[in-house]
Amino acid sequence: MAKDAHSPLYDTYARAPLSFERGEGVWLVTGEGRRYMDFAAGIAVNSLGHAHPHLVAALTEQAGKLWHLSNLYEIPGQRRLAERLTAASFADRAFFTNSGAEALECAIKTARRYHYVDGTPERYRILTFEGAFHGRTLATIAAGGQAKYLEGFGPKAPGFDQLPFGDHEALKQAAAEPDVAAILIEPIQGEGGVRSVPPQCLQGLRDLCDEHGILLIYDEVQTGIGRTGRFYAYEHSGAAPDILASAKGIGGGFPMGVCLATEAAARGMTPGTHGSTYGGNPLAMAVGNAVLDVVLDEGFMIHVQDMALLMKQSLASLADRYPDVVGEIRGQGLLIGLKAKVPNVQLVAALRDEGLLAAPAGDNVVRLLPPLIVTADEIHEAMGRIEAAVVGLSLAGQRKSA
Repeated sequence: MAKDAHSPLYDTYARAPLSFERGEGVWLVTGEGRRYMDFAAGIAVNSLGHAHPHLVAALTEQAGKLWHLSNLYEIPGQRRLAERLTAASFADRAFFTNSGAEALECAIKTARRYHYVDGTPERYRILTFEGAFHGRTLATIAAGGQAKYLEGFGPKAPGFDQLPFGDHEALKQAAAEPDVAAILIEPIQGEGGVRSVPPQCLQGLRDLCDEHGILLIYDEVQTGIGRTGRFYAYEHSGAAPDILASAKGIGGGFPMGVCLATEAAARGMTPGTHGSTYGGNPLAMAVGNAVLDVVLDEGFMIHVQDMALLMKQSLASLADRYPDVVGEIRGQGLLIGLKAKVPNVQLVAALRDEGLLAAPAGDNVVRLLPPLIVTADEIHEAMGRIEAAVVGLSLAGQRKSA
């Protein structure tokens, strides 16, 4: 096999031909000085934008004290962050990880262990849904069930059953099987095309789990920490889970995640059953607490909701005027999807040419995921760039069909 002479990196990413030297707020700047509006936010990671002064101060202060200890010792920042997360959510317990995939692995293990200590170890299967994305580990690609992620990696890890998205009868039948441990679902499928699960369906899932004695797990890796205008997206439905995986925005750009659970769901996770060398390290905990200082501040969620309304109204107008390029507007809060009428990668490239960064998703959708601190003026600026890209594609399509 020919070796790439240009880079020693794995050839696993189709990277855009861009590199950045610095960032500030919603802006990224290349080494040549060109400025881009970052409406991908590291795929919903940079929740407070780039170089947020409170996060920078927290990280640099901690960097001068302690970086790593391992979980052989008490880490006060862990306890503080866990107390704040559980106080702001359904949860009683927290386990800190380095990524969303690790948080999902912990969630899966927590659910299976719950049934094991309950005397029903045969209950280990997890029900998931077509179009889901739960991570890149062997277990989480099996949970997602998408062929393109499973191909070439050997047998699919057992214990995961994918159900059609929105097929309530198939779900009811599957949930009644005696070996089912849990249902795992994203309240909004991010990678799957910004497809929302209606609140009444999430409430129905909660009722179904209660009926059959199985656990409800939410994957809120992309939807959590204010992204939808609530601290966690499940709050819109009132249907609380037993276990929740969170990451991305919780670190504001620093790699971290957390598995949250009720006291009952976490009862099997006793000393020695799970662990992480780096999870919950002092650097991550300092940044995570700094993120919550901002996100849990009074009025922050109202700001997210206001900016989301402004942006969706503007995008709806754009869709009305250019239906040949932009279709349905999807999502909640500042997790917004544009159902494209042209190839989504083409729209992403056109946006990039106008100095705005977006992220593709499944179902030919383009995701707009601005930092949650985006201002109204910045949204107006972004909409000008988005419209310029859409107009260009519309005119190109008209010329092609003429």
